[in-house]
Amino acid sequence: MNVQEKVNILMVDDQPGKLLSYEVILSELGENLIKAESGKVALDRLLKNDIAVVLMDVSMPEIDGFELAEMIRQHPRFQQTAIIFISAVHLSDLDRLQGYQRGAVDYISVPVIPELLRAKVSVFAELHRKTRQLERLNEELRRLSTNLIVAQDEERRRIARELHDGLGQELSAAKMLVDGIFRPGQTVEWKQEAVIESSALIDRAIQQVRNMSHLLHPPLLDEIGLQSALKVYLEGFSTRSGIQSSIEVNPLDFPRLGLELETAIFRIVQEALTNVFRHAEAREARLRLEIVEKKILLSVQDDGKGLPEDVVALRLGRVGIGIGGMRQRVKEFGGEVRLQNVSPGTLVQVFIPIIDSTFYLEPAPSPL
Repeated sequence: MNVQEKVNILMVDDQPGKLLSYEVILSELGENLIKAESGKVALDRLLKNDIAVVLMDVSMPEIDGFELAEMIRQHPRFQQTAIIFISAVHLSDLDRLQGYQRGAVDYISVPVIPELLRAKVSVFAELHRKTRQLERLNEELRRLSTNLIVAQDEERRRIARELHDGLGQELSAAKMLVDGIFRPGQTVEWKQEAVIESSALIDRAIQQVRNMSHLLHPPLLDEIGLQSALKVYLEGFSTRSGIQSSIEVNPLDFPRLGLELETAIFRIVQEALTNVFRHAEAREARLRLEIVEKKILLSVQDDGKGLPEDVVALRLGRVGIGIGGMRQRVKEFGGEVRLQNVSPGTLVQVFIPIIDSTFYLEPAPSPL
């Protein structure tokens, strides 16, 4: 679990004793406390730090609290910053109204009740923290959305190339042979060879269609379920990549899952193994699928070079579209993804809670 991010609280008062008392009262919150002895110093602190809450005295020389609040609110960065006034003299309703008009969100009278001050500051500090977290999550979502669009465009171009350079060429060659059969002057032997070669070309074209169809949506998922589809996929992955792969399933008669969930798990395995092939420099990958304590646990472990620690920590801005997509798929089912560097290699774990709609109603076919 990540340690809660601290926020900055600016305390402004021209009397050092009061600043010290505020520091003692607010120290229990565990936030970063910043002191300023005047309005000018406060403005300097604001420009250099991301301030969540400004706690200020109203009566100060040179620039009083009301003037300082108005100056703060005029800056675009600080229009949403929480300002809490503390005053021992400006306590009338008109004083409070003036404070609110200048941008204050709260008004505390002296003597200060420590519990009340902590509670008020804590609320605005937590609101600031959540707002910043939401902003970062939105930025990460925008980045992942952009990467997803780029990846989709690249995938479309790849499929277009496969259709043109592979399937298109095979069918064009077969068409030329078939057209040649009807041209005058062709010998019987040439026509027979043309028919045989055309048949071979069409067979290769059919195989390419099957391969592409399998990559776009594995038909085995619909026909025989996740367990068998994964076994077939791993066999093909080992052949194509040279990375030895294996799968362990528990229980052996692993039940059928809902089609959307089976598809999500299959895609997660594809993405995890693609990352192993591209980045891990691994020789082996082991897959485990099991039911543990009312959860579906999927583990993919390789013996490669591991991941950077900021990626393992799923730090914002460091997670690529592959891992980001895995997390999004799992999140749709109320689950989570965990990454861990092991010795050697990387362990990817996916936890998905079992609910009433998790399992497929019909009995599963026997695995291959």
